[in-house]
Amino acid sequence: MLTDRQGNALPGATSETQVLYHRAIDAFNLYRGDPVTPLDQAIEAAPNFTMARIARAYLFALATEPAAATAAKADLAATNGARLNDREASHVAILAQLLAGEWSAAGIALDYHNLRYPHDLLALQAGHLIDFYRANARNLRDRLARVLPKWSPDIPGHSIAMGMFAFGLEETSDYARAEQVGRQALDLQPLDCWAHHAVAHVMEMQGRAQDGIGWMTTREPYWSGDDNLFKVHNWWHLALCHLDLGQTREVLALYDGPIRQERSAMVLDMIDASALLWRLALTGQDVGERWQELAAAWDQHADGQLYPFNDWHAVMAYLGAGRDDRVETLLTTLRNTGRDSETADWARRIGLPLAEGFVAFWRGHYTTSAERLHSVRYIANAFGGSHAQRDVIDWTLTEAAIRGGNRELAEGMANERLALKPHSPINRDFLRRATAPAVAERQLA
Repeated sequence: MLTDRQGNALPGATSETQVLYHRAIDAFNLYRGDPVTPLDQAIEAAPNFTMARIARAYLFALATEPAAATAAKADLAATNGARLNDREASHVAILAQLLAGEWSAAGIALDYHNLRYPHDLLALQAGHLIDFYRANARNLRDRLARVLPKWSPDIPGHSIAMGMFAFGLEETSDYARAEQVGRQALDLQPLDCWAHHAVAHVMEMQGRAQDGIGWMTTREPYWSGDDNLFKVHNWWHLALCHLDLGQTREVLALYDGPIRQERSAMVLDMIDASALLWRLALTGQDVGERWQELAAAWDQHADGQLYPFNDWHAVMAYLGAGRDDRVETLLTTLRNTGRDSETADWARRIGLPLAEGFVAFWRGHYTTSAERLHSVRYIANAFGGSHAQRDVIDWTLTEAAIRGGNRELAEGMANERLALKPHSPINRDFLRRATAPAVAERQLA
């Protein structure tokens, strides 16, 4: 029987479709090129090649887009009645949980799957992304830690597993080791976007903005090609470095250039665009009509039901564009979600108060905004994104406290941010603005 590169059986594959499958998995591993078309071709040529259909279902399910989720459900339905081996049956059960909105259940099932099949690289990457989408920092690290001893440099994909481990180390604040492992992974596979992005996260979390700019620009040829599906997120990281240094002109140039010039309809790219425009607005920048274009792009993705992390970012764009009707529609949906699933719980407990806090901030209700955001900031890491992505919550909370005159909270938040990034010009400015009124009053007394 034919196998994948790590030795896992591929029932139903032919020599031709095995090559197509490898091409798709390579593209998925590196976030480079088109992973879907080779799977389409493999399924057409070998309809009983179930792992090709399973791989395509994961790609669609992990996109967190309504149309893609529908396509994933169709692939899952097509496995009904098929003769499945143990590995395939495990994947099918996991996909059913994922597509039902039970991200943690799917992640836990993949914990056991990974232990049974430690060289199933598709399963490791799917599990790693599920950990990312549910913001499980510990499992981002430990999923790989549990199986890496069973890998060796002579097994294809070893560097990919190392790159994922590097990101897990970064999200659990083991920054020195994360950077070391990420650089080692890149020495073996320079095109590994995930490993590159793990090192970029280290520099972001440590406030090493100048290092980050050097890291991104020196390695730009490896991550900025037209076929790179991760390029917008990496440009976003470069923009964050410039923003931390107060270089807003460079940030706007990046937004108008590689971040948004192609008007990407990929939801992951739109999340970055929303978060960057929001940060710029917090610094007092007039971003003009940029909100309108982005808000229109969100219309086909923000439904208030599939993945509330996306909806929260859509609310940012709708607020900036003055699309109050869409804001209210999303708020109503988040308030009244009736499904009994983990994502519905995320919507009620996290997505809704985040959206309400951002709406209150935009409308100048700073006390309400601070109350909403402070209540949810400690549980927001139960859904979605990285520490760097969720930092926009604390940034907005700090700004709300300053603008709302809550000096104690403002100074406390500024001190908290400076403890993590003591050299950040933005954080130092937060403290200056938070303490300036109190200083003025003491001088008048």
